[in-house]
Formats: sequence, C-alpha cells, structure tokens
Amino acid sequence: MESRAAPVLLTYRPWRGTLRGPWHGVLAIARTSLYLMLRRKLFWGLYSVSAMIFFLFFYGQYLLSWLDTQVKDDPIRLGSGLVGVTLKPKDVLPVLEKVLQLDGSGYTFRNFFNFEGQMIMIILSLAGAILLGNDFRYGSLPFYLSKPLHRWHYLMGKFLTVGFFINLMTTIPALVLFAECGMIKTWDYYTDNIRLLIGILAYGAVLTVTLGLLLLATACELRRIVPMIMVWTAIFVFGRLLVDSLLFFVRVDARLRLFDLWNDMYLVGNWCLGMKLSSIRVQPQPPVWEAAAVLVGICVVCILSLNRRIQAVEVA
Repeated sequence: MESRAAPVLLTYRPWRGTLRGPWHGVLAIARTSLYLMLRRKLFWGLYSVSAMIFFLFFYGQYLLSWLDTQVKDDPIRLGSGLVGVTLKPKDVLPVLEKVLQLDGSGYTFRNFFNFEGQMIMIILSLAGAILLGNDFRYGSLPFYLSKPLHRWHYLMGKFLTVGFFINLMTTIPALVLFAECGMIKTWDYYTDNIRLLIGILAYGAVLTVTLGLLLLATACELRRIVPMIMVWTAIFVFGRLLVDSLLFFVRVDARLRLFDLWNDMYLVGNWCLGMKLSSIRVQPQPPVWEAAAVLVGICVVCILSLNRRIQAVEVA
C-alpha cells in the first residue's frame, strides 16, 4: 500500500518588522500608482511634447540674451545649405519679447503655465481611469480599504500621484526657468522677485488642488478612459468655446466666463503672479475673487462626491 506524506499545515508567520502608521500606506499607494503611469508609453509620448514647450522657453531665454548682445543690423546665418536661414536680431527680438514675453517677468511664467496646461488636461484625462477608475472596475478598492487605512488615506495616495504629474509639468519647470533668469541676468533678480517666486508656487498649488480633486471625483464616477476624455473635453474645450461664442455674439455679462474652469484658474494664477487683470488679452473678465470662489466651490463638491463614493464601497 502506497504511503502518503502528512499534509503540511499552512500557518501565518508573525510580522517581525517595525509597524508603521497608516500614512506610510499613503506613500505606498502613491508609489504604486506612480509606477502604473510611468510604465505607459503613451505617458512618455505626451510628456515629451510637454518637455518641448519647456525647452522652447528655456532656450528662448538664452536666445533672447544672445541676440540682445549682437549688432542689431548685422544679419545672422543659422544653418547651412538649403535649410539655412538668414535672420536679423532686430526682427527676432520683437517675437521673443512680445509674443512669448521671455523677459523673466510674471508674463513669462503666466504664458508658460497656460501653454503647459493644455498638455496637463490631456494627460490627466488619460490618467484618471488608470489611477482610480480601474480600482473600482477590477475590485482593487475593497482590498485597499480592508487594510488598516482610512478611505482618506487611500485618496491622499492617489492625490499625491496626480499632484506629482501636475507639478512635474508646471511648477518644477517654472522654477528651473526662474533660476535660469537669475543666471542670465544678475543675482539681484532673485532678491527682487521673491514675490514672483511665491506666485509660481501658488499658481502650481492652485492647479494641483483643483485639477487633482476634479480628476479623482470624475474618475470615481466615470471609471473608463473614453468617458473621462469626453467629459474633460466638454469641461475645458467645449465649455470655453461656448462661453467665447456667447460673449462674442450675444454680448452677455462677463461673469459668464466663470463657467470656463480653465479661465478661472488662469485668473487666480494671474493674481498669484502679481499681474494686473487688464493685462489679459481676452477682455472683459470677471473679478478674481469670484473666480476663486468658483474654484473653492468645485473643490468642496469634489470632496463631498469622493466621500460619498468611497463610503459606498463594501469591504468584506
């Protein structure tokens, strides 16, 4: 008779490491979510486009400084052969100074944030379903909440990931441009523009809080990539087109622009950078405090929606 080995009982081994608080779980969730995004080739493709905008400002400031030291009437040959072009510094300087406003002032950083914002909206619309929507679709959220973590710890981990991507494309490159301006000009640029430095950080915080909470709230409701793209396109693209059309053809109150969420963040960021409201090309504009009130209201609604959605998840 063939003998059988006695079954080995499976037992749990006690944890011998140092137990940490739930906030370390926040970092673990953020680290995992960050890895999910960084492994996507589509993210790197979109981020490369965002980097091109940064390099346009970065090398544009060097080009402006170099052209300013050249003789204004002497032509400069760039390239050779058929691809070479001949330029006069006096013809190029107005483009860099007036269009991009690469003078290291608040206008420079306001334009940079505005240009980078278009790429942020595209990347976040794709990231919402990956970071949060898939946890609802594939049942990962009950696993997280079954651990000694509060639902707000889970949301904070996801929010940190979203904030990382937003600041990676806006605040951090803007700080690099700020440091570059001081090296190109004089060291007094840093001490004379402390207010501008604080404004850059404040503008980045406005984008991080507003877009981060809005992304988490819409991802909880929609959960899939295609609906996320459609809703974000309606909010940031079609909403602006509709408001601009009504103001142009009907001539209604300028407060209608408060429905344009990106314009609200632009107005508050313009105030953070110390720019006058009259310096905005598109006029008229509503008061800044009203735009800030709209952003605060949207953030509160997003927080309430997230709290309701996470509470509805059943944890075994």
